[in-house]
Amino acid sequence: MTISAAALPATAPAREAEGFAARYGTLCAVLLLAAAVRLPLAFWPNIVHNDEIYQYLEPAWRLLGHQGVVTWEWRDGIRSWFLPTLFAGPVALGDWLAPGGWGAFVVPRLMVGLASLSIVMTAWHFGERISRSHAVVAAFAAAVWFELVYYAPHTLSEPLATAVILPAAYLLTGEPTRNRLFSAGALLALACVWRFQYVPACAVFALAACWRDPRNAMVLVAGGCVVLVLSGAVDVIHGSLPFAWLVRNIQLNLLHDRASEFGVAPPAAYILQASIVWSGTTLLLLLALWRGWRHVPLLIVAAVVNVAFHSMIVHKEYRFIFLSIALLIIAASLGSADWVQMMRRHSAWRSRALPVVCGGWLLLSLGLSGATLIMRDNWMRGTGEAQLAAALEADPDACGLALYNTHDPFLPGRGQLAARRPVYSFYPDDPLAKGRLSALVKTHQAEFNRIISPVNLAGELPADFSQRSCAMMSDAKPACVFVRRGACEAGSSPFGINDVLMRLNY
Repeated sequence: MTISAAALPATAPAREAEGFAARYGTLCAVLLLAAAVRLPLAFWPNIVHNDEIYQYLEPAWRLLGHQGVVTWEWRDGIRSWFLPTLFAGPVALGDWLAPGGWGAFVVPRLMVGLASLSIVMTAWHFGERISRSHAVVAAFAAAVWFELVYYAPHTLSEPLATAVILPAAYLLTGEPTRNRLFSAGALLALACVWRFQYVPACAVFALAACWRDPRNAMVLVAGGCVVLVLSGAVDVIHGSLPFAWLVRNIQLNLLHDRASEFGVAPPAAYILQASIVWSGTTLLLLLALWRGWRHVPLLIVAAVVNVAFHSMIVHKEYRFIFLSIALLIIAASLGSADWVQMMRRHSAWRSRALPVVCGGWLLLSLGLSGATLIMRDNWMRGTGEAQLAAALEADPDACGLALYNTHDPFLPGRGQLAARRPVYSFYPDDPLAKGRLSALVKTHQAEFNRIISPVNLAGELPADFSQRSCAMMSDAKPACVFVRRGACEAGSSPFGINDVLMRLNY
């Protein structure tokens, strides 16, 4: 009698291989989905905040020996060189791949987008502690949720710090082995160097791990010290005392409210903004969080601590609580996976429960990503400036650029990053320019042959500048590039962009 191979029972190694493929095949599929959603956005030139240019890419560009824009944070020494040093490699690679173009802008964004996949992977592993369904729902929600996708490719400290805090949280909420504790300590220290305002949230996970066994603190601190020594060495290499930037930052921003000059908001601002962004789904998310509390209470506690800490700081920006958003979405997704198990008790829903819950996360994300005015503006913020910058980069005759009554500071940063041309600024608040802006532009026009100005101020520009390309700026006002023929003459104008920023203390 002949027995076919298919009829033979599977061996233990074969069953193990099938289980491995089923487990990690699904995870890889979700990671590919997350990458497919995030990485193309690196080429979409919207800007969350000026900091992603001024605080990280511009300093990285300067580290490569180029001229760049220097803001008050760098003049006052309140920023660490750690992140710009990490970005210097991707910036150099991008400039090598696309000289004088968008490479130096796009490649770092691709790197940050890839780093954001750790959030998706960590969500999977948190869910896997409960069930396979919880793993799939949590990873899928983290892959498609619109806020996590929106921030993923932006070169900011908040998404990067979150991308290392979540794996640390996973390590600290599991079996506390020495390797796990050491790695988690290093990751938390890295996050705190990148975004020291996340220290209270990080402390929640560290204290929880050490509460059960105080001896864990030794290993945790040892891992953190490795990163802190490295960070201090980076400070020394750049000519400053280790962590002098941190002392200076706390002194200026937390004690003297320097950042409040750029806007203040009441304590409840984050809760109000989240309710607006999440719109009608807020109640549904709260119900999911109520279920999620049973599985990951520490994630919710850390998220609340982070929001509470940032609420005490008068200057508020929604990106500051990105860590809390990620933690809450993962907790809510784990809670929603309970609904999968509840639905499977009914035979009619047994095979549909998982697709229905995952589809619900996708539909909510797609709907909210453009449902509110805030998110529609967010997706378009900076694209008009990018359009004008692209026009300048493609202009071989441009030898100098003047910004006329334009307060979008990242334009010269991005333009100079790629085009390597001198940038001048004529801004009405400049003490040297008050009351005579138009006359000063005419006086110094030999030093530049391109001007970016609001359309309604075209009559104040020199007569030999003619309007060319235009775009809608982030302030919802149209601006254009104005062009004159001829070359630029070298001069000693006091209206170079860095000179103006210094006088304005920006």
